[in-house]
Amino acid sequence: MSGSIFLVGLMGAGKTTIGRALAKKLNKRFIDSDHEIEARTGTTIPVIFEIEGEESFRKREAEIIRELSALPDVVLATGGGAILHPETRTCLKNRGTVIYLRAGINQILQRTGRDKNRPLLQTADPRRKLEELSRQRDPYYREVAHFIVETGRPNVQFLVQAILSQLELAPNPITATPAPASAMTQSHFSFESTMNAAPSSAIALQVELGERSYPITIGHQLLDNPELLTRHIHGKRVAIVTNDIVGPLYLERVSSLLRAAGKQVTEIVLPDGEGEKNWASLMKIFDVLLAEQCDRKTTLVALGGGVIGDLTGFAAASYMRGVPFVQVPTTLLSQVDSSVGGKTGINHPLGKNMIGAFYQPQAVLADTATLHTLPPRELAAGLAEVIKHGAIIDAPYFDWIEANIEQLVARDNAALAYAIKRSCEIKAEVVRQDEREGGLRAILNFGHTFGHAIENGLGYGQWLHGEAVGCGMIMAADLSLRLGFIDAAAKARLSALVKAAGLPTMAPDLGQERWLELMQVDKKNEGGEIKFILIKPLGTPLITHAPQEILLQTIAACIER
Repeated sequence: MSGSIFLVGLMGAGKTTIGRALAKKLNKRFIDSDHEIEARTGTTIPVIFEIEGEESFRKREAEIIRELSALPDVVLATGGGAILHPETRTCLKNRGTVIYLRAGINQILQRTGRDKNRPLLQTADPRRKLEELSRQRDPYYREVAHFIVETGRPNVQFLVQAILSQLELAPNPITATPAPASAMTQSHFSFESTMNAAPSSAIALQVELGERSYPITIGHQLLDNPELLTRHIHGKRVAIVTNDIVGPLYLERVSSLLRAAGKQVTEIVLPDGEGEKNWASLMKIFDVLLAEQCDRKTTLVALGGGVIGDLTGFAAASYMRGVPFVQVPTTLLSQVDSSVGGKTGINHPLGKNMIGAFYQPQAVLADTATLHTLPPRELAAGLAEVIKHGAIIDAPYFDWIEANIEQLVARDNAALAYAIKRSCEIKAEVVRQDEREGGLRAILNFGHTFGHAIENGLGYGQWLHGEAVGCGMIMAADLSLRLGFIDAAAKARLSALVKAAGLPTMAPDLGQERWLELMQVDKKNEGGEIKFILIKPLGTPLITHAPQEILLQTIAACIER
């Protein structure tokens, strides 16, 4: 790849180590701006800080980066605070490809804990200082970055290969899109609808779960790039699980690219629909795998929506006590939610998703081109999960969804790509902190206690999952209002956004006793008490119980008469 590459990120994120390896791989010159400053001044960064102060140091740093960024074909590792200077951000953004190397606070502390050459960390509480620096700088890193690479994995060659893959997808600098801070932070941001969504561009994220970490790739026409899928399939055998709606659209294409890569492919086509997410469908998958003598090195590929993803994941977790699988979600709901996080399973007549396993995929490949074949009702169902992520965690993201709902409904590729990216970032961060739903992860069920009751009460498939969740969010907002957690304006905003997405806003009348009975069968419940995910205020989740008389008031107010 021609052109310069600029690495940004917090201290300890790996800019120097990864930069050296990347430069060697690309046959480019490597430069570390901090090392260059020390070489030119003849002293160390801490001494410069002590004598000149940080403001004077930043000016010196900006001058040197302006000079270095103008050099041809370099890999430049910048100091952690370099992007604080506006001129530096402009130089980096306009002169090359900017990569944001991001690591968790714990990982940075492990790498920098004994490094006395970090003047900003010479405090009584370095963790608190790092958290402060992360909140301050993350929006600036995102502003200039063409893509983000998580550096939690210590394997430098793996990280270099991940960067090279992204550089192949984006041979020219991509129009950058400012984004909010991390999933647990709420910083204001803006979105430009001019973001490039051409086939050559893609967004890369990482779900950080130690040895079970995996990448998410988001972009347009990704299924036309066979390497994106085949790189995650290490054995010779592949079994693709799909349904009779998605299969005619994409099965031949995916099978052909795998066969062209030398893989032996088995195709498993199931009937479409939520009602098929059951034991019988799971047995059909096992029947084919056993009949075809698929071994433990066989990789399953889930090609379809949430039902196919959940079924395939559960089959992969169970077959021969665990085989690898890859998610290729083809619906908006599965791309923003169900394909990420490792929840797999089937429904039971007495409860939704009550039987399953936590089992992470090898990778998630979200091609926004598949969303153009979705019926409007399916697209709207996916928007429910997009809205949910803003409502529970990221109020500025909720603002963005409100401002861009028309573009999302119209299937604008740039808007869809951003919504998938931000939703996956939020969910990945929650999953990282609570993989097996010990506490925090339950917040992702906002609207689901009511929504699952609707699905079960009407019979699976009458309402789409996203439709039930959309209506369930309005009911949860109503309950939040009645308990004094939000004001009427917040509930009205949520209701209006759900309606604008094309989702139902009034629940079916199941009868009070039936409503209570159905909500009692929920994975979150403890000791017979119904647990609700509410908002206090909009953008902040709360897990709590509700007095039955107030719950009944919400049900009465939200049902269709």
